Amino acid sequence: MPNGLKAGAKQPVLKYRRVELSSLRKGRRGKHHDIVEGILGELEGVQPGSALEIPLADMNGIGLANLRSAVHRASTSAGLSIETLADEKNFYVWKTPA
Repeated sequence: MPNGLKAGAKQPVLKYRRVELSSLRKGRRGKHHDIVEGILGELEGVQPGSALEIPLADMNGIGLANLRSAVHRASTSAGLSIETLADEKNFYVWKTPA
């Protein structure tokens, strides 16, 4: 018998609902999603040789390490090659040449 069930054995009562995998969204939507999407959206229009200057004070308490990580993760998913730099007040991000 499949899965070790004996003939005539009752199916266990399921606690959780089953869903089809095809109905699930596979992308990640972290807590910084809206901010990161805005940064990447603006980055698309930045000319070569220019960077976005993002004031860290405007990031609603998101730390530099978390912001940098989220931006890099999203840019990798989007197939966009970037570099970043930061100082005490600002986070800078720019596209690297192809």
